[in-house]
Order: sequence, then structure tokens, then C-alpha cells
Amino acid sequence: MKIKWFGHSCFMITSEKGTKILMDPYVNMLGYKLPELEADIVTTSHDHRDHNNIDAVKGNFAHINGLGVFSECGIDIKGVDTFHDKFSGTKKGRNTIYNFKVDDINVCHCGDLGHILDTKQVEEIGNVDVLLIPVGGGYTIDSIGAVEVVKQLKPTVIIPMHYRTKALGPMGLAFAKVDKFIDDSGLKSQNYAELELNNENIENYMGIAVLEYK
Repeated sequence: MKIKWFGHSCFMITSEKGTKILMDPYVNMLGYKLPELEADIVTTSHDHRDHNNIDAVKGNFAHINGLGVFSECGIDIKGVDTFHDKFSGTKKGRNTIYNFKVDDINVCHCGDLGHILDTKQVEEIGNVDVLLIPVGGGYTIDSIGAVEVVKQLKPTVIIPMHYRTKALGPMGLAFAKVDKFIDDSGLKSQNYAELELNNENIENYMGIAVLEYK
């Protein structure tokens, strides 16, 4: 599979067979700008404009925005109920974590997770090989919270998202930089334009993979 980051919490996974899965497309109001994209599957973690802009996506795609188990285009997907804040959703609402099985690799996208997981949520999410996790704080868990969730889910590869970048401009001041998460985690990190993973090479990317926004 290939994993590409389009900024904020938006990623595209392309399977070995060419199936395209787009996660949390945003309205172009953040400093980031989505290119023209087509997808077979689009998932949205919650109903905020910086995560649910399915109108930006072309193609006859399946839109998944709920809880439970789904199967689309040969991809198994599980949606797990979580919250956007530390107060059971009373401040910012609910959030769905999705765990995708693509090419025999489990990729977990945390959306705007706002809290440490409980035991039931960890069990529901299940095995995680690649974790896409917010680390910037402000509107989600911060770097310390993200480190705790990493310990809970035990992924091989951690891809940070939802943190301060130059593209965000003044809006970025609401978030911490990715360096804070890297320092707090104590894990090795490497920058990549995109990742190309399979069961044979995934161990080579162990640790934090910082994807570049272009």
C-alpha cells in the first residue's frame, strides 16, 4: 500500500490492487489545499468542515461515517465510537476511529480523538500496525496524550497528524509542532514524501514516520 498525507487529518491509502481510500477531506480554509482527488472509499471521523468535505472528492465512492463493521471494495473497515474531547463529547461531540485492513496491514485513523482510550475501545479497535494519530493538542489530544494512545495500541509505524505546519500560517499557533510529540515519545523519526508499505518491509519503518505536505 501507499500512504500519502494531504495535510491536517487527510490521508489517501492506495492498496496494491489500486483501491483508493480517502480519510477526512477538508474544506480549503486551513492553509492546506486539497488537489483534485478521486476515491473508491471516503471516511469521515466526525461532522466538522475540516474533516467531512466529501464534496471535494470525485468518483462513485462509498462514504462511511458510522460505527460498526463494513466491507467495501475488498477492504474491511471497523468504526469505533470515541469522543472529540475529554468530557464524553459534551464539549465537541463524538469522533469515530476507523481501523482498515488493507493488504493484510491494519491502518488505524484516529480522527479528532480528544482523550485516552478506555479498555473497551482498545479491544474494539483491535490490532494496529500503522497508527494515524493527532498530536498537536488544542482541539485533540496533545503530544503526551498521543504517546499514551501509542502505548495502548502498540503500532509498528506511527504517522502524526493535526499539528502545526508552515502551511497553516497564523492558525497553526493553536497547535504544537510535531517535534514536541517526537521528543515526548522518545522514538526515532524519519521524514518521507509518502510511505509504501507491505508485510515484508514494514519493520524497516518502525517508529515515527513524518509525512511531508506538498
